Amino acid sequence: MFDAPDLSFTALAPLLFIFGAACVGVLVESFWPRDSRHPVQLAVALVGALGALVSTLLLAGRGEVTADGALAVDGAGLFLQATIAGLGALAILLFAERALDPARSAFVASVAVPAGSPRDRELLTSPQVQTEVYPLATFAIGGMMLFVTSNDLLVMFVALEVLSLPLYLISGMARRRRLLSQEAAVKYFLLGAFASAFFLYGLALVYGATGSVRLSDIRAASLAEGTDVLMLLGLALLIVGLLFKASVAPFHTWTPDVYEGAPTPVTAFMAACTKVAAFGAILRVLYVAFGAAEWTWRPLIYGVAIVSMVVGSVLALTQTDLKRMLAYSSIAHAGFLLTGVLGLGADGEGSGLAATMFYLLVYGLTTIGAFAVLTLVRDGDGEAGHLSQWAGLAARSPLVAAVMTLFLLALAGIPLTSGFTGKFAVFRAAVEEGAWPLVLVAVLASAVAAFFYLRVIVLMYFSAPAGGADGERGPTVGVPGLPTTVVLAITATATLALGIVPGSVLDLAEQAARFVG
Repeated sequence: MFDAPDLSFTALAPLLFIFGAACVGVLVESFWPRDSRHPVQLAVALVGALGALVSTLLLAGRGEVTADGALAVDGAGLFLQATIAGLGALAILLFAERALDPARSAFVASVAVPAGSPRDRELLTSPQVQTEVYPLATFAIGGMMLFVTSNDLLVMFVALEVLSLPLYLISGMARRRRLLSQEAAVKYFLLGAFASAFFLYGLALVYGATGSVRLSDIRAASLAEGTDVLMLLGLALLIVGLLFKASVAPFHTWTPDVYEGAPTPVTAFMAACTKVAAFGAILRVLYVAFGAAEWTWRPLIYGVAIVSMVVGSVLALTQTDLKRMLAYSSIAHAGFLLTGVLGLGADGEGSGLAATMFYLLVYGLTTIGAFAVLTLVRDGDGEAGHLSQWAGLAARSPLVAAVMTLFLLALAGIPLTSGFTGKFAVFRAAVEEGAWPLVLVAVLASAVAAFFYLRVIVLMYFSAPAGGADGERGPTVGVPGLPTTVVLAITATATLALGIVPGSVLDLAEQAARFVG
């Protein structure tokens, strides 16, 4: 006889909302007429994401373990779930851009066509609209939300696969530069499979050492029996799998190629939501399962944070493609976020956890906004990714240049932007825990990173377009549709507001900064 698990459907409401929407999207894809499918799929995906967001807000203040102990619905999990749902809704709006002009959509009309074939060339101007991306993205959002509340390593592995498999697929759906997009998808899949294998092998070793995959049981075993070699090896492999998803150097090799090759809305989705999910899982594993054995992993995280900040900041200086530059920027920011991880107290609560969650929120909003601007600057072959194509943008479109400048300054951590507030919060938390040498490296890396952000601003405002000073052959700026306009308005407003008056959101993060398990 099996006992029925103890389920709290109220606590599971955000997950039920998003996975329900994903299942409905699959049914719509199967049975709804193709000609009118796109608005239905968009509505279903948005209802799922926004419904999950509202559900997490209504659950604020709860702290319980449900699903027979497999899921922990606590303050930190709900804050991260709300962040993922909100950023996911913004990314879905970017997916819908150019729906009224499908030939300019970021997604190929049909994926099952060989790249470069006559049929593939016909599809460049096809009136068909790609709709499979919506249920796939919704499943990925659901996997991410499950990932950050998993209280069980086995459930966490299932969530990792649920969030990863849709991303592998939609990374290869770019309408233009099809070979580059397919290459990115294959690289992401192969390296992601290795990372999943590391995580699963680490799970097996931890189970062998403790006899359980429940995070609370692992913590109890480490307190009672100490940490042996088997547990340390398992922890190391678990961290490798999680750091891969977080784009942390030296496990970052997939990031520049996938960011460049994937459709830009998908890149925005991965850069924002996947990083939130990965760091949410890192925080939970390290401080719920292994918080009693900090000495086993703090030196590793310390070293990896330095490597990530240095690699991301230095290699970004050499990039000439804007998406690759933002990819290396993401790697550097992963290192900055790890300073917040090291700034947590021994109980996993306090300013470090709150600062890290706040940083994840502001970084996600800024990143989605930056990629949204990137979709608007175009040349004859689609998006203008090369830095030289951004020269003189301010003369052609002052508003677009100003919005992009705001996002770049926020990524650089300039005062009066949300990026400065986020960096200051995680750096202060790390200093309070005695990690001031790491903060010193982070400040130096931030100074280096500021150079490549400012280089783009100088190009936009003080360089002549590549064809002459008259601007006639400068960059072409597309007129944003309603979805992108909404995304830019929300992200730009949030970037300013969270830099000038961040107090209420910081207080909310402080109140949510707790784990149960």
